[in-house]
Amino acid sequence: MTLQDAESQIAAPDTAPPESRRRWALVLIAGALALDTSGAAVINAALPSIGDEYGIDSSTLQWTMTAYSIAFAGFLMFGGRIADVLGRRKIFAVGVALFAAASLGAALAPTVGVLIAARALQGVGAALSGPASLGLLSQIFPEGPQRNRALAVYAATGASSFSAGLVVGGALTDFLGWRSVFAVSVLAGALILAGVRALLPAGRRQPRPLDVPGAILVTLGIGLVVYGVSEGSAVGWGSAQVVCSLVLAVIGLVAFVVWEKGRAEPLLPMSVFRSRPVRAASLTGAVFYTGAGGLLFFSPLYAQGILGYSPFESALAVLPVGVVVVISSQIAGRLMSPAAYKPLMAASLLLIGTGVALWVGTPENGSYWVHMLPGIVIMSTGQGLGFGAMTAATLEGLPLHQHGVAGAVNVTAQQIGNSVGLAILVAVSTGVSGGATTPADQLSGFHAAYWVAGAIGLLGGLAVLLTRFPKVDAAPSTSEEETVTARAGRT
Repeated sequence: MTLQDAESQIAAPDTAPPESRRRWALVLIAGALALDTSGAAVINAALPSIGDEYGIDSSTLQWTMTAYSIAFAGFLMFGGRIADVLGRRKIFAVGVALFAAASLGAALAPTVGVLIAARALQGVGAALSGPASLGLLSQIFPEGPQRNRALAVYAATGASSFSAGLVVGGALTDFLGWRSVFAVSVLAGALILAGVRALLPAGRRQPRPLDVPGAILVTLGIGLVVYGVSEGSAVGWGSAQVVCSLVLAVIGLVAFVVWEKGRAEPLLPMSVFRSRPVRAASLTGAVFYTGAGGLLFFSPLYAQGILGYSPFESALAVLPVGVVVVISSQIAGRLMSPAAYKPLMAASLLLIGTGVALWVGTPENGSYWVHMLPGIVIMSTGQGLGFGAMTAATLEGLPLHQHGVAGAVNVTAQQIGNSVGLAILVAVSTGVSGGATTPADQLSGFHAAYWVAGAIGLLGGLAVLLTRFPKVDAAPSTSEEETVTARAGRT
């Protein structure tokens, strides 16, 4: 996204549709967001069942999650660009259709390789529909209270659909099998597509280069890093495939930086990283999702594999995450100001690190109320305190025309934490347990991963505290246009 991209995201609405049509359009757009967000959540409770059916260990199983994150992170900025060039409604529909088709492939997957490929295609679909949906909101709802209310509904949908997805995924897996999780996404995608032409405006196209090479380079670079890290503990860090993967990853990411510097309209202007708040917010995003994503990955493996919970029971075990996040985010909203960004982000990471580290005490015959819930509550409190602050800090000190790309950078950092961070934790767990399947050996691997995730959270919090933020004069509250660009590219 460039200056023109940011401006197109905040363009004045076309002729506003009738009020009733706008409401249904919001339902449609929010439904697509719920589909994308729950798509990353519903699989959590199904992980043990998937592993049992295919006979795979956690190092392979984690690819059913990280494939989605890699594709989403790699194509996020490209998704925003292509929506502006070819039209938001068209790309929104393509993204939803691709997500639904990939869900069908996942539901019918005969092998784990097909399932992982389908999950990657789901991530690409989400990366296309997400940025387009925000552009459509600004196009449909006029500036002022109407757009504010629409954005509030959009944000609330994203916050609630993840925790709801955990429970729905657990219930479906428990009663209908894990494949039903993806079958439901096919039906939801079809319903959304049925209303696209009638409810969403076509918009305007803007001829501009797509930068396909940039998107390919960054996606390959991130993917090879995750592959190399995840395979290191399984086949040895000195093995040819691991060394080659990591070397090629570095080459790909360096090539991406060089390519972007030579572009008149790059996907990622490197000048964005001159801002200390942006760097701190990116660090927060990566660490935030390493800890939280790691706990949500291992919690069903512990609850089902060690404690004997059903998939539905293991999903209910993490349901407090959504409740606590909503409450703590409301508290953070009352404290929000430029001066509060740093302490809120630091407190967030410290609490996430502490909450995850508490799971080191989980025994083979653990109690939910004593050994699981306290860590969940502390971690979730940190999530709620930090999310808004890290989003706002991403924009601090940047000109308006860079707000859109800064928002995309932050979401990309979050997805890197969710994919690379998870790969590191799985590698640690597998390395300590030695791939053994006895409860004691598995638990020792889980505990090692919790220690690493907790340490990353605590060190990340200290790093944010030590970051010097520039003093910012009091300024008017962020306008609706700035809000839209700040959120460009989010799902």
